[in-house]
Amino acid sequence: MIFENYDRIIFAGDSVTDMGSTNPVGEGLFDGLGKGYVRMVESLLAAAYPDVFVRVTNAGISGNTSRDLLARFDRDVVERHPQWVSICIGINDVWRQFDLPAFPSQHVLPDEYERNLEEMILKVKDRVKGVFILSPYIIEPNSEDKMRARMNEYVAIARALAKKHGCIFVDFQKMYEEHCAYRHPASIAWDRIHPNWIGSMMMARAFLAACDFDYHRML
Repeated sequence: MIFENYDRIIFAGDSVTDMGSTNPVGEGLFDGLGKGYVRMVESLLAAAYPDVFVRVTNAGISGNTSRDLLARFDRDVVERHPQWVSICIGINDVWRQFDLPAFPSQHVLPDEYERNLEEMILKVKDRVKGVFILSPYIIEPNSEDKMRARMNEYVAIARALAKKHGCIFVDFQKMYEEHCAYRHPASIAWDRIHPNWIGSMMMARAFLAACDFDYHRML
């Protein structure tokens, strides 16, 4: 496993990271970490590696676009001096273009998304052991769906920036697409965005797969 004793991981993002966590940042006991994939990552790490103390911090805030996250990134991420940073952002950048089409001031178009995400990466890449880029997604297997097609552009941007800056890329969009070859998106999220326990576990598993996590330690 790539994490070491007393490493701190900050998960920055929007509602799919937040999932009811304490804002602006949550951690520790009870519901501070929320009820999504961040909580599951922390639980699995503690269960499988009781000898490694990893501090997990949830810096997700519901409704955030990459513009919003960048505006608070210094306060909620950089100034907390983590060893690892995970960024999962872009869903609302796309979603607002479809649920609020008459509000262009709230739309974060691809060029701005790329600038915002790259600026966040540059703020931390030389300060930390590693940066994770978790792709935005929509749980929609139909590639001709307009929102899915638009989301593909943002996933491609995230993937390209991760490669450019040596970040660890986790492709949630591909993960959900493969799952939907067998099950309907409604089994994961009615709105195609906010995952239930199944989707959250899938996201936690995909994240940990990129961390050389050893499930045999739980046997």
